[in-house]
Amino acid sequence: MSFTQKHLEAVEAAIARGEKTVRYADRTVEYRTVDELLKARDQIRTSLVASAGPRSKVVRLYHGGKGL
Repeated sequence: MSFTQKHLEAVEAAIARGEKTVRYADRTVEYRTVDELLKARDQIRTSLVASAGPRSKVVRLYHGGKGL
């Protein structure tokens, strides 16, 4: 299943409210434990990061001299 940012927001909102039920659009999912809900959140995050593709390369420049 492909997840969206809205799915992640719905799961995080349920965690913040202390609920085990997540409602998104016309679907309702009830998790057995909070730990299961946290695992679902982590899985959605991993999926979103993987679907975003490779990260761009960051080059940091540092000058250790005194300058002018």
